[in-house]
Amino acid sequence: MRNIISKVILGSFVVGAVGMANAQKIDAKAKKILDDITANYNSKKNSYFKFSFGSGMNGQVAKTEPGIYYVAGEKYKLKIMDTEQIFDGNKIYNISTDDMEVTVAKPNGSSTMFSPINYLTNYRNEYNVTYNGKKMVNGVNTDFIKLTPVKANGIKYVYLFVDSAKKQMVKLEQHGSNKDVAVIAIKEYKENQELDPNMFVFDKNKFKNYVITEL
Repeated sequence: MRNIISKVILGSFVVGAVGMANAQKIDAKAKKILDDITANYNSKKNSYFKFSFGSGMNGQVAKTEPGIYYVAGEKYKLKIMDTEQIFDGNKIYNISTDDMEVTVAKPNGSSTMFSPINYLTNYRNEYNVTYNGKKMVNGVNTDFIKLTPVKANGIKYVYLFVDSAKKQMVKLEQHGSNKDVAVIAIKEYKENQELDPNMFVFDKNKFKNYVITEL
């Protein structure tokens, strides 16, 4: 489980820029749904997601763990099990409590982090998008949208299940080319909270006994 978390969440799938020559196809209905949800989230001062993270192989989830995700503008904090990731708008801090290690890196502009809302913007240049109708998910009648990479990027396809009435994400499934699967199911959503001013700040004084590596 820990290896999958490191690979899917704290690691990144490298994707290249996609040009018009790739003949990207985006279904108009799916695009409107995703754009409406993106606009809804972007209109908030901040958002909070409590979710379950599931992982496994061959399309079957073997284990799930709870996670939390805070986002305000470009800044975010993502935490699952003993791993945490903070983006302060400048650098990404990957924190492993189990290994007592922190790696620090600048975003390179060509990576896709697995989070509750990452695909809401990434789909525009990197995926073919199809609308697959309605599907009940956790008691919600969701719109089912499938993303397929225009170019090979380690992902076979992504399933998005969204509540169009509330303009919110309900579930996200990422299926890898190597047959692994990662799933985020939203359990709780809050917006426009009064957050700690240091929510997205990495304080190295709290990690004096950690090995800190700047890439």
